[in-house]
Amino acid sequence: MEIDKAIRECDDQRLQTKYNNATYVIQRALALYSIEEVAFSFNGGKDSTVLLHLLRAGYFLHKRGQSNANGDLKDFSMRTIYFESPCAFPEINSFTYDIAATYDLQIDTIRLDFKSGLEALLKENPIRAIFLGVRIGDPTAVGQEQFSPSSPGWPPFMRVNPILDWSYRDVWAFLLTCKVKYCSLYDEGYTSIGSIYDTVPNSLLSISNSPDKFKPAYLLADGRLERAGRAKKLSSTSGQLHVDSNGLTDLDLHKNSMLTASIIVVGDEILFGTVEDQLGPYLCRKLHSVGWSVLQLSVVHNNIDSVAEEVEQRKSTCDTVFIYGGVGPLHSDVTLAGIAKAFGVRLAPDEEFEEYLRHIIGDQCTGDRNEMAQLPEGITELLHHDKLSMPLIKCHNIIVLNAANVSELENQWDCLIELTKSCDMLTLLEPYVSKQVTTKLSDVEIAQPLSKLCLEYPDLYIGCYRKARYGSVIVSFKGKDEARLETAIKALHNKFQPGAFIEMK
Repeated sequence: MEIDKAIRECDDQRLQTKYNNATYVIQRALALYSIEEVAFSFNGGKDSTVLLHLLRAGYFLHKRGQSNANGDLKDFSMRTIYFESPCAFPEINSFTYDIAATYDLQIDTIRLDFKSGLEALLKENPIRAIFLGVRIGDPTAVGQEQFSPSSPGWPPFMRVNPILDWSYRDVWAFLLTCKVKYCSLYDEGYTSIGSIYDTVPNSLLSISNSPDKFKPAYLLADGRLERAGRAKKLSSTSGQLHVDSNGLTDLDLHKNSMLTASIIVVGDEILFGTVEDQLGPYLCRKLHSVGWSVLQLSVVHNNIDSVAEEVEQRKSTCDTVFIYGGVGPLHSDVTLAGIAKAFGVRLAPDEEFEEYLRHIIGDQCTGDRNEMAQLPEGITELLHHDKLSMPLIKCHNIIVLNAANVSELENQWDCLIELTKSCDMLTLLEPYVSKQVTTKLSDVEIAQPLSKLCLEYPDLYIGCYRKARYGSVIVSFKGKDEARLETAIKALHNKFQPGAFIEMK
């Protein structure tokens, strides 16, 4: 059997281990269910193409074990399900039917949505298990194991996931080692294929001298960015696509927009007064410099429940939440566990992250690197940059920073901004500008006129503070339109005698 032979003869031990584990799962399923009771869901993508050939190999090994035969087996008769959609790329449809003809697949084409199609199929056929090309990190992979019963509300069947623990690198290592055909879109820079409405080539593969040409998908250096070619609607009225990896958003469009952030600090040492937090104020200034408004900066105990409660509250009220502290292998490093609990997912080992630990820690690690590399399952994206020794962690709208001082945070922030140019990390808005005036008038004298000024200029942040209890009052104006600030300051001057307020430089 050509697939089994290609893997056995290659020198990629990791791929051989993945192959052995996957074909074991397949053989186990074929021992539990008859060939009439299983089906294979194929969508033309790279993951399901890998699974197709693993199923052929697993079926071969299963039959060989039953008959003690060594010959090549060609009677691969597993039912194959293809959900055909008008939104699919023509190349996907063509590839699917070519593959069906090449390997004589018994293919059932379904033109309903996934759930309705399954209900109809299972009503007419005795299918008890379906092989799926799901990998950890896919939106549908959360909570799944290699054998997982279907979710409540769905028709009953067993989901079998032989490549659940495969990485992007593993997928392409298999396809290239086995020299099997895959959809031509992957040679045109597509790295993760959805519908024609939400998928474009991955700009990380664009050829510098020919911006409209792209390198093939297997040359993507960082597999964690395979979905950087996915796009989403920017607005329902314009119908435009905002592509994750096509650079910055249009600043003019967002000039008066406001995006909000919260900052969570995890650290008993700050609450005990042992150390002083310098990262929070720095991060606030940086966020204001890209037009974001910071709603809250909070400090919580090194406690999973404390972290989870704060994350749960902030993730639904802010566009992005930044969290730092409590990240690492120590007993007090509970941040990732707290995030996982807030989203209702478990911690699961991440092979890509483990590779980073292997390079950084090496033989110094006395514990299990696999345990140290546990990240919230199904919601984690690793943000890699050449200037970062360890990637940043993003869980939906939560960004986990691992800086220990301002210098490290400055580097991480700069990398985050650079990543914004290639993927949708932060939307950069018109920066805030500020002006300050000072007065020797008392609080009582300025209180009421300032309250009226705030009502007149609700789009501005107008605040007051002192550097000393009996010193001058400083009135601060912040906004995104400098002319608007000037108008507000002029209005303040008009409420008092000339010279009552002096503008600070």
